[in-house]
Amino acid sequence: PVRCRQNRLTPDIFTTQKGSTHMSSDKIRVFQVATGNLGTEMIGRIQNHPDLELVGLHCYTADKIGRDAGEIVGIDPVGVTATGTVEEILAAQPDVLTFHGVFPDENLYEKVLEAGINVVTTADWITGFHRDNNWQHPSGRKVSEVLESACQRGKSTFYGTGMNPGLNQILGIVHTADVADIQNVTVTESVDVSCHHSVDTWKAVGYGRPVDDPTIPDSLYKYTAVFADSVYLMADAFGLELDEVKFSYELGACTKDVDLGWYFMPKGSLGANYIKYQGMVDGVPRIENHLEWQMTPHTDPSWDIKACYITQVTGDPSIYSKHMIFPKPGFDLSKPENFASIGMTVTGLPALNSIRSVVDARPGIITSADLPLRAFAGRFSI
Repeated sequence: PVRCRQNRLTPDIFTTQKGSTHMSSDKIRVFQVATGNLGTEMIGRIQNHPDLELVGLHCYTADKIGRDAGEIVGIDPVGVTATGTVEEILAAQPDVLTFHGVFPDENLYEKVLEAGINVVTTADWITGFHRDNNWQHPSGRKVSEVLESACQRGKSTFYGTGMNPGLNQILGIVHTADVADIQNVTVTESVDVSCHHSVDTWKAVGYGRPVDDPTIPDSLYKYTAVFADSVYLMADAFGLELDEVKFSYELGACTKDVDLGWYFMPKGSLGANYIKYQGMVDGVPRIENHLEWQMTPHTDPSWDIKACYITQVTGDPSIYSKHMIFPKPGFDLSKPENFASIGMTVTGLPALNSIRSVVDARPGIITSADLPLRAFAGRFSI
């Protein structure tokens, strides 16, 4: 199988979890899928990442196939030509497939996993609870069963992450390291989402539909239910058995027509929301993930967007922490696409930085709870 590279994390010789001794010089060979908003940002990030080497790019759009990956995403050529078949992925024998499509391609996952290629994805997966309960695999089996079986056949590893869900839940967990008698842990994403130019995403969740459209609640749940995964992930880390994860929502209706240039929302349509995923024990919410999103501030009701990720822990002592993200010095924020790239960076880098640890992990589906601390570490540029 392709899965032969082990974890090399320091300039010196060291022993991996699997007991092999290695040098740290070899880069991990990465085959990326998709060049949407996130995938476009990640091509450049892989090029500058000390651990990684881009060896392939899989595209679903015919007019991208045959072009240099750098040209597709608007940077200098990188010497990698976009392809469009699974067979070309397998022939390249990468160590890892990074998947950055908006929606999962589980048929693709299965084929590359059984070929011994690890998969790290930012698309709709943290624990698999959501995909198993809300999506039907063509085989009639649970999605997690299909992928786990493929992993075992290929001795490969499958991991899903991102900023939120993903890293945000890890921040919630580590903030409790010095807390006794935890009563509640709540992580909140409080953001203006108008910089995320993904028309498919916002159409799917209902933005722009009349706020009284009876299909909106089901759409919101279907396309955000992966956040229930994040609650289960935190519960697993805390050793807490949940009775259920409860979904609730509030909707903000646009108070006037809003034209963002790339997206239009008429007056009275959905332009903001406050969603809660609450892990319940005996009727009491213990672990929560809140999504405070606005596409425009002109909604009723509206929310006080903090532009950050917030962790609140009620216990002894209690904790309140903001994870605030700022551009690097000199970064030009006058262009909307530059501002949007920051969000894509913080979504994709948890995946890229985890890759060494994923390559070294046991075969099968893993979650962030299975990875060592170094999996959540960035890299210095020295």
